[in-house]
Amino acid sequence: MHNPPDILSLAYRQMTLQDQWVSLYSREQQIPGSVQYSIQRYQRNPQWNIEDTGMLVYHYDKSRSKENYLELKFCVSGNVYCRKKEVECDKCQFGASAGCQERVDSVDVLSFRFSPVHLSQFVKPRKGNTMLSDDILHFKHVSSFSKMLPLCGKTRMVLEAVLNHTYSDSLENIYLNAQSQMLLLHSLDCMVGEREIDVINCKFLASEADREKIDNARDILLKHIGEPITIKELSRKVAINECYLKKGFKEMFGTTVFDFYQSQRMEHARYLLYEKGLSVTEVSLLLGYSSISHFSTAFKKHTGLKPCELLLR
Repeated sequence: MHNPPDILSLAYRQMTLQDQWVSLYSREQQIPGSVQYSIQRYQRNPQWNIEDTGMLVYHYDKSRSKENYLELKFCVSGNVYCRKKEVECDKCQFGASAGCQERVDSVDVLSFRFSPVHLSQFVKPRKGNTMLSDDILHFKHVSSFSKMLPLCGKTRMVLEAVLNHTYSDSLENIYLNAQSQMLLLHSLDCMVGEREIDVINCKFLASEADREKIDNARDILLKHIGEPITIKELSRKVAINECYLKKGFKEMFGTTVFDFYQSQRMEHARYLLYEKGLSVTEVSLLLGYSSISHFSTAFKKHTGLKPCELLLR
């Protein structure tokens, strides 16, 4: 059994005791076959010297393949937590909250655990030698390991977005699913040592305004999970032609517009079925499918399970 090091101890650079940490916030999401994530927020002692830390944990057991997993762990400090964040506060609104007694410095520990079934959707058949990232995603690497990850600017931006977003309920689930995939992309990119995503092959993406349009397109897709939108409609909404939209999206996010949208729809369907207890018919209608059979086929292709099989778990 692989026992990875405690990321809090690594970030703090010494062994930690449970009673050292005052919990401010805790959140866990457990959905079979999908990403399992947790967010633990602790009050930070000003005297502590905590270094932002990232770690990838690959757990492989040939005799217990169902227990295999890939986990991303992060410990970040420097965020500020407000005990009255649900209440309108003039100090927060006008940026004068430095002396507010309701705000405390925090240390955030985040975990994103991916199952083999969930990761298999990202692996495409390759001829010849496979890349290390493919072996990891397909669990063909035959030994467990833990590896420290540098927190590059892209990873920090995603972590900040995860910790400070304002979505709730279903929209929160959609958003966090998308962000977890971005963390997986950046982490594997750092680990394998391939080119960074900032290296731009599409010349038009050298413009910050055009990159922002592609980002906006992704946000629109996430907000229209239940309302299918065509490439033409999406390109009009972000004011960029269809060809540039498709090329730019693939360049920036490593997947096609359709594959990204379909993946997010199926992850949301999984959430609605398992977490919310909705029926297959209800979920099919909410996601805009014309027939239950079409939805069931798409769901099984993405997850390896029929919708009714998930309901029985």
